[in-house]
Amino acid sequence: MRKVRLFIASSLDGYIARTSGEVDWLFTDQDYGYTDFFSQIDTLIMGNKTYQQALSFGEYPYKGKEGFVLSKTRAGERDNNVEFVGGDLKSFLNKLLNQSGGDIWLVGGTETIYFFIKHGFIHELILSIHPKILGDGIPLIVRDSSLETELELKDVKTFESGLLQVSYDLKRKFIDIV
Repeated sequence: MRKVRLFIASSLDGYIARTSGEVDWLFTDQDYGYTDFFSQIDTLIMGNKTYQQALSFGEYPYKGKEGFVLSKTRAGERDNNVEFVGGDLKSFLNKLLNQSGGDIWLVGGTETIYFFIKHGFIHELILSIHPKILGDGIPLIVRDSSLETELELKDVKTFESGLLQVSYDLKRKFIDIV
């Protein structure tokens, strides 16, 4: 069975972007393991806001990977980069997980991460914590006590830039496989 891996960056105070969606504060001076990670996945999933943000960077950054965007309003559509998925997401994800292939990257954003944690679909979290306090922004995790999830530490890497990268396996809740 394939694994869903959340590879994401946050500020020290837990924000993945400024309130405007900007990520100008992220370090881009090094690779921070991205190339190796990207070679291990063949599919990615993201929310529509994250997809629109990715398109604003110029050329679509995930060429060569199968892409899905979770969207209630565009479900069933397709563009040059991705397929838009809505409706019964649990069934879609269970089917995707049981197909052959490499790992699946959950790119973001907050609402999509919330759904995946709430329903036990994240297997691994790789979090790059930037030594910045933003004070406000888009949170990594929506505050909801029902999301309480145990994590098992796999790895910790430190970089001269001050970035700290932690990897965890999530002790998954049981989910209904359709």
